[in-house]
Amino acid sequence: MARYTGADCKLCRREKVKLFLKGSKCESPKCPIEIRPYPPGEHGRNRSKESEHLLQIREKQKARRIYGVLEKQFVGYYEEAVRRKGVTGETLLQILESRLDNIVYRAGFAKSRDMARQLVRHGHILVNGRRVDIPSFRVTENDAIEVAQKSAELTPFVVAKAESGDRPIPAWLEVSSEPMRILVHQLPARAQIDTQVQEQLIVEYYSK
Repeated sequence: MARYTGADCKLCRREKVKLFLKGSKCESPKCPIEIRPYPPGEHGRNRSKESEHLLQIREKQKARRIYGVLEKQFVGYYEEAVRRKGVTGETLLQILESRLDNIVYRAGFAKSRDMARQLVRHGHILVNGRRVDIPSFRVTENDAIEVAQKSAELTPFVVAKAESGDRPIPAWLEVSSEPMRILVHQLPARAQIDTQVQEQLIVEYYSK
């Protein structure tokens, strides 16, 4: 499977905003974007004003990188959002939020979406009692997600239990720590999604 293998912090610097790809490091003074708040590269400090088209590209790239989705898959999500009823940009974000790796991250069971993807791939997560090892698996309303019983004592989950309550949980999820379980009450409305992207710019980019 193709995936990005470079430095995550360079992605944040390229978008000139924290994408929270490295968990707790993003909240610390060691976060590179705090030290070098400009794009990487020789001309990072001196880049000229961006055009409308470039702003649209940057917003699309920002969304892809936040959720850890490659271009082909992201285009597929956009095309699905177009086919659905409702506002295309908001539907696109709802699709991204419904990914299993995002749910595990949102529930506080992982410090980052990248870590959540690893936990899912390694078979530690059950959906409605069945093991699912596909990070892009889409959850639906009333689905129950839980940590496999044999996995609950692994370090990442022990740490997650100890730190439960440190990160706010979205209102559309219900999370318990004993057992480690997530109930999806509903898929989120746009007002419930705190991802800092201007989805209309993404729609404008793909609509050309």
